[in-house]
Amino acid sequence: MLFRSLRRLGSRVNRCPRLGSNAPIMRRLEEAIARVADFECPVLITGETGCGKEEIARAIHASGPRRDRPFVPINCGGLVATIAESQLFGHEKGAFTGANGVSLGGFRAADGGVLFLDEIGEMPLELQPKLLRVLQRGDVTPVGSTVDHHVNVQVIAATNRDLEADRKSTRLNSSHTV
Repeated sequence: MLFRSLRRLGSRVNRCPRLGSNAPIMRRLEEAIARVADFECPVLITGETGCGKEEIARAIHASGPRRDRPFVPINCGGLVATIAESQLFGHEKGAFTGANGVSLGGFRAADGGVLFLDEIGEMPLELQPKLLRVLQRGDVTPVGSTVDHHVNVQVIAATNRDLEADRKSTRLNSSHTV
């Protein structure tokens, strides 16, 4: 049984060609990616800017059961607070000035696959309750709608911030902390 597990792990690790390296630390990283990919739960990747957090998220996606489904990256650091809710959760036609059509938003676009939220620590605070609702229930309500849409999305988030320190300093709302 152990041999079969190691053989399966080895074949999954080889699906990370962008991370390919013979360095022991990289082999441990590839093994961790393969282990994490087995679980369809939210994942938080931390590290300094430029260290390859998105590449790790893509490797988790490529190694997991959702590999044939969408991978939708969203840079939360680039979200403008006034339209961030629409970019994440979608909107209905006429929901606001300039909403000339329906937009799925990142969660519905990633339905069945993976939504990668890069720089999650930069997300506007007012979106925390809605994000928590999606993580807990899988329900998204587009801007301008009263109808919930159920989504089946694995969320992988990344940050270069110390989120625990932010939570303690009230940068993050402790009653809705994701």
